[in-house]
Order: sequence, then structure tokens, then C-alpha cells
Amino acid sequence: MTDEESKAMTHILAIDQGTTSSRAIVFDGGMKIVASAQEEFQQHFPNSGWVEHDPGDLWSTTAGTCRAAIEKAGLGPDDIAAIGITNQRETVVLWEKATGKPIHNAIVWQDRRTADYCRELREAGHHKMITEKTGLLADPYFSSTKLKWILDHVDGARDRARAGELLFGTVDSYLIWKLTGGASHVTDATNAARTMLYDIHNGRWSRSICDLFDIPMEMLPEVKDCAADFGMTRADLFGREVPILGVAGDQQAATIGQACFEPGMLKSTYGTGCFALLNTGETAVTSQNRLLTTIAYQFDGKPTYALEGSIFVAGAVVQWLRDGLKIIREAAETQPLAEKADPNQNVVLVPAFVGLGAPYWNAECRGAVFGLTRGSGPEEYAKAALESVGYQTRDLLEAMQADWQGEGAGATLRVDGGMSASDWAMQFLSDIIGAPVDRPEVLETTALGAAWLAGQRAGLYPDREGFSQSWALERQFTPQMETADRDVKYAAWKRAVDATLRF
Repeated sequence: MTDEESKAMTHILAIDQGTTSSRAIVFDGGMKIVASAQEEFQQHFPNSGWVEHDPGDLWSTTAGTCRAAIEKAGLGPDDIAAIGITNQRETVVLWEKATGKPIHNAIVWQDRRTADYCRELREAGHHKMITEKTGLLADPYFSSTKLKWILDHVDGARDRARAGELLFGTVDSYLIWKLTGGASHVTDATNAARTMLYDIHNGRWSRSICDLFDIPMEMLPEVKDCAADFGMTRADLFGREVPILGVAGDQQAATIGQACFEPGMLKSTYGTGCFALLNTGETAVTSQNRLLTTIAYQFDGKPTYALEGSIFVAGAVVQWLRDGLKIIREAAETQPLAEKADPNQNVVLVPAFVGLGAPYWNAECRGAVFGLTRGSGPEEYAKAALESVGYQTRDLLEAMQADWQGEGAGATLRVDGGMSASDWAMQFLSDIIGAPVDRPEVLETTALGAAWLAGQRAGLYPDREGFSQSWALERQFTPQMETADRDVKYAAWKRAVDATLRF
């Protein structure tokens, strides 16, 4: 067999469509990265608190990076066995069924334009029904109120939707529609679960919520498992039709990529913010600590649930050191600075630059620094910034453990994302949560999760058990801090948060 023949149909193309850029990554038959391509696109801010994307940019950068990654890998049309997709969640696109033309810019998950409407929902008491069915809070973060806003503000949109002329989708749905030339209007259960329209307990769109928001159900996509037949791409895109066999929202794809398949397993992704998901198995746990109940993944029609908590500022606190205080030029400088900090100072930074996420959910408070002395300088700020991520993670884990008492809850934390590359930050994280922190060899866990979904469906990659066994540890961080010291430091953090919330 020639080298060219041995490559045939043994590669998976993973599409990772994010908030600021689109990426495509080619994985080989051993789930190793062969090549990748990335392209940023413009962010639109038409009003204060509004965030939009041009859907054309989402599509063009996705298509372009797919072709570029395949070319970089030196592969041809017959080498790609399947495509997996992972995407920014909650972002809304509406388009014409006949033409595929969007009727409005995509409204991004960060957008807050429906805050007043969400407040009205809560004041009217609708939030209880919404949380019971969807596991989510009545917040502008999610898709449904964004969809309602477009239907309310684009002339004739609601009537056209009722007539079957318009389609709604999260970014995965829109990309699949474009990739298949309009043949497939579908989504997966993890993305559906983030719309605030999907009954996660009964596995269907909620008519009562759609009626409440006056959203025509005719425009909603079909919901499938994460590993399923989502359609075939147009032949002209890649030289032949390629099956799309895996889809998951970005944080769920990271959970899958970390092989968190057993109840009690926990992963935390450290990017601009931080998202932690705890696998709760077949049990959809209703949080008493303002965490979200969501679907971690769904196979064979059976959902596996998770508790999710979000930190608004994780890696962004390092960006603040660089761009705001200008005490570093690049993120890598933070660790050596932190190592030189005065151990006798206990500077605490609460990075509530855009409020605090779970379990506090206070969008109005702002950041604060406590414990400064005349000797406090860049070293102490760097240390406090990295420690703030560990403290916030412990907040999430304690809330999760209070909500779910299952065996092994958070016994080990699997980490990924840019900040997980910092040994100092990960050691402090292990110290402050009092548990091991596992960093995998493959940090591209989001794309890996999407690739595995498609690859195992295509028969190229192993099943869940085999994939779990292939998960490889790069380094484990174990607690080195004395329990008494840990308790003192965390108590200082809690006092700082309390003071920040009261300011």
C-alpha cells in the first residue's frame, strides 16, 4: 500500500467556530493533530451592551479555514472520513429558508439587549417554569430572548416564520445548513439545551415557553444526538460529499474531549473566562446555588446531565495586567513575577470587571483589590491575579458539591485552555481546592471532542471506553498547602468578595 492510499479516509476535520475566530483542525486516525488554520472576524457593537456577528463572516471564515487546514495537511477529497463541529453557544441566527440569507446579524451570547425583558419575566414569576424545564436562569445570555427580539424588530419576521419562510438556529445549525446546501436544518441536544427553549427532561422543544415568547415552532431545527447523521456537505466545497457526524457546543465538546464520561468527573476550561462542568449522569440536578443544569452530551437518545458554572474573568485578568496596568508584555511573564512575590503579603484581587458569575450572578459589582501595602508591586499583583482564578474555581466546586452529593464529586479536576499551561496557576489551583488537578497532553480538548464524536460515528475512533483509556496525562498537580493555610487564604477571599458585593 502506498503512503497516499494509507492516508485515505483516515482523517477527521474538526470545525471549531468561536466567538472571535473560526478554526479548522485535521486529526489523523490516532486522534493526533496534523494541521490547523484559524481566522479572526470582526465584532460589531451597534449599541452599548450589544454584540453582533455578520453570519457571512462566520460562514466564510469557517469554509476558508477548512480548505486551508486540509491543504496544509497535504490531503485530498478522499482523505476526510467525516466532519465534527463545535461552536460558540447561545448565539442566534435567523435566515430565509429559500435563499439562506440572514435577516439580521447574529446576536452573540455576550449581548445584553434583552436584560429588561428578562427582568420582566422574573417579576412576572415565569422564571420558575423556565428553570424547571430548561435548567437555565432567565437571563439574556441564552438564545430565546435574542430570537424574540429579532422577531419583534424585523418587519414581518414573525409572520414569515409562521409561514415556514424563516429558520432559526444556533451557529452549528447555520453552518450545517450552509455546508449541506440547505439540505439539513438540525442541531444537537447540547446546543438545544442552551437556547432556553428546550425541555431537557423530556427531550423536546417546549411549546409553553415558545408560546410565552411568541416564537413559531415551525422555525426550530430538529434535535439529534451529539454523534448522529447531520447531513452531507455540498460536493463543491471539498471535492466530494463529506458526512457531518458529530456536533456539540464548545464547553460540552471540551467535556467530551476530556473524557469526563463518569458521574462525578469534572473539567474546567480556562480561556477568557472559565467554564466548569460536573457530570451528574442520568440525574438532572436542580441547583440551589445558582448553577445551571444542562446536557453534557447525548448518545442513543439518552442525555447525560451536568451542572455548569461560569467565571466571567479568568485569562482576562492576565490581559488586564498586560493592557490595563501594563506591568507585563506577555502572559508568560506572569508566572516568574508571581514566584518573586513577597510571601508575607496577602494581596487579594477580586476581578469583577464585568461583575461576578456563578455562584454570585451579580452583574453590577466591579473589581477590587485588598491588602495592599507600600511594598506591593507588580509581583504581588501578578500573584493575586493568578490566585483569583483558583479562588473562583473553588467557589464553583463548593457550589457543585453542595448541589450534588454523588460519589467522587470533583475528586479530581481536569483542566484545559490557555491558562492551564501555567504551572504556577495550576499548582495554586490544586492547593486551594485541596484536590488533584490533571492537565492532559492534548490541550485542544474542544476540537478533540468534536473530532472524536465524528470519528467514532464513522468507525475510525474507539468507543467511549477506548477513548477514555486513550486520554493521556501530561502532568498532575497535587495539593502542597497545609489545610490551615488553605482555610485562612480562602476565608480572606470570601471576605474580599463580600466587601466587593457590598460596595
